[in-house]
Amino acid sequence: MIRGKEKFITQIYAGVDFLCIQAAFILAWIMRFDEGQSTTHLPFSNYWFWGIIYGFSFILIAYISTLYIPKRKAKFATELAKLFQAHLFSIFILLSVLYTVKSVDISRLFLFIFFILAFLCTSLYRYIVKQTLRYFRRKGYNKQFILIAGAGKVGKRYYQNLQGNPEFGIEVIGFLDDYCTKLNDGYKPILGKVNELEKVLSSNLVDEVIIALPLFVYPKYKEIIIQCEKAGVRVSIIPDFYDILPATPYFQSLGDLPIIGIRDVPLDEASNRVFKRAFDIFFAIVAILITSPIMLIIALILKISSPGPIIFKQERVGLNRRTFSMYKFRSMKHMPKTQSDTQWTTENDPRRTRFGSFLRKTSLDELPQFFNVLKGEMSVVGPRPERPYFVDQFKEEVPKYMIKHHVRPGITGWAQVSGLRGDTSIADRIEHDIFYIEHWTILFDLKIIYKTIINGFVNRNAY
Repeated sequence: MIRGKEKFITQIYAGVDFLCIQAAFILAWIMRFDEGQSTTHLPFSNYWFWGIIYGFSFILIAYISTLYIPKRKAKFATELAKLFQAHLFSIFILLSVLYTVKSVDISRLFLFIFFILAFLCTSLYRYIVKQTLRYFRRKGYNKQFILIAGAGKVGKRYYQNLQGNPEFGIEVIGFLDDYCTKLNDGYKPILGKVNELEKVLSSNLVDEVIIALPLFVYPKYKEIIIQCEKAGVRVSIIPDFYDILPATPYFQSLGDLPIIGIRDVPLDEASNRVFKRAFDIFFAIVAILITSPIMLIIALILKISSPGPIIFKQERVGLNRRTFSMYKFRSMKHMPKTQSDTQWTTENDPRRTRFGSFLRKTSLDELPQFFNVLKGEMSVVGPRPERPYFVDQFKEEVPKYMIKHHVRPGITGWAQVSGLRGDTSIADRIEHDIFYIEHWTILFDLKIIYKTIINGFVNRNAY
């Protein structure tokens, strides 16, 4: 049984992480410095010293980023994202130390191979451990026992969710309720009334009590919590108004008052913002360097083929509802600003130039937006920004539309790679944008960029 040994298990996790990193180091050394090659390099001991530094840096960052907190009910993708961030910060620390001590003889290719292998090794072992634990939990081992206070719709809903996820290894021993004495078949029994909690806890093995009571019996919440803490049992609350909360609410405090935040935005955390911004700058610089010959050719063709500016600037609504000028290659005939800001582009739109139609279909007109990214007005990945005229219209027609402005707008986004580009449902786009905002990780960004490239840049819905 693992119960009561969580601290020891955490130490084992950290130790195995360190060993995986050292194994990755040795494998990287073999791959980079094959004995059959004549390449001169520093001795193994010099390199291994830096491998140990990397390992300890990773463990420290993993503790800070809560990577070692038990996560029985968490998705592996979330753990993988934190793992990647911990490795990325660790390699940045190592590179900074190498630069500070002026150790320029370390192979950069070796460091790259080491970083990739370290991430893959720690990810693979954690995946194996997670799947193994889930297998044994399905078989009935390493279970946690839950008592639900409240047999109404909230308590039943929680019970049904647990039944649908046996890999969590959570077993409900029963319910407490003041008004219900028996439940339908398929549910665990009613063990007594709420005021009998102390007796139930003393006669049963209970790891956690879930309060799923309606708000009108709120005075009983305090009594339940006191009894649970007295018995050393964890307690959680499912709010009666759960159906109006998002999937990931969060808590903050004002003085001694706890406050429930309705929407948890990972990019509200400073570390995540800095990390995403650094990635945006790096990606934008690389993209501009790679596509600069294409942009130069497009600029020449636009200058020759039709009168008007090469770059079209249009006001868009961005982060925190602030407006900015978004750059695009001009794809239409020159027109008054009031007309371009208040009209949708339609199929066979007479305002388009022939070359402009090609640019819009292939999304090449979007390339100048990498300069918006460098300026900090946009991100590589995020909800697509809209014109103020249509924002004022959509916010009245589409629920939750303005939530998209909690983060920087992007050149591509989850809605776009899911096929919601051009003349498609605004409501569906917003649902995808909100999902992205609430579930952001750097791996999610990389997935969207990958799908953008793999799916191609041709947009059948772009007119």
